Amino acid sequence: MVSNDPAERNWAMACHLSAFLAFTALPLGNVLGPLIVWLLRKDQYPLVDEQGKESLNFQISMSIYAVAGLALAGILLVTIFLIPLSFITLLLLGVLGAADIILVIMAAISISNGQPYQYPLTIRFLK
Repeated sequence: MVSNDPAERNWAMACHLSAFLAFTALPLGNVLGPLIVWLLRKDQYPLVDEQGKESLNFQISMSIYAVAGLALAGILLVTIFLIPLSFITLLLLGVLGAADIILVIMAAISISNGQPYQYPLTIRFLK
């Protein structure tokens, strides 16, 4: 869905960029930020409804991947023979975090240009 309304695009961008609350002291800020923006503006702007769900689905998916990766790294760290795999898992988690940042920026730029964005590797919880 493309919108010519700058306010609608700005709120849709806010859905994506508010995921950066993860870098504050707010636990699960990457999910809470988009959730709050989406809940506040989804009824007013169709693009915010669409992109808010997209952002939420992606951030929930990334959170699940991060928790699973940390659990796997912890399990591998306990087993003496698999410690190198634990470090590889932690390295992959770093790559996952960098991908999260890059994809959020790409989504915001896409929305700013008036084009909807769909994240890769996303579990669709909200439809």
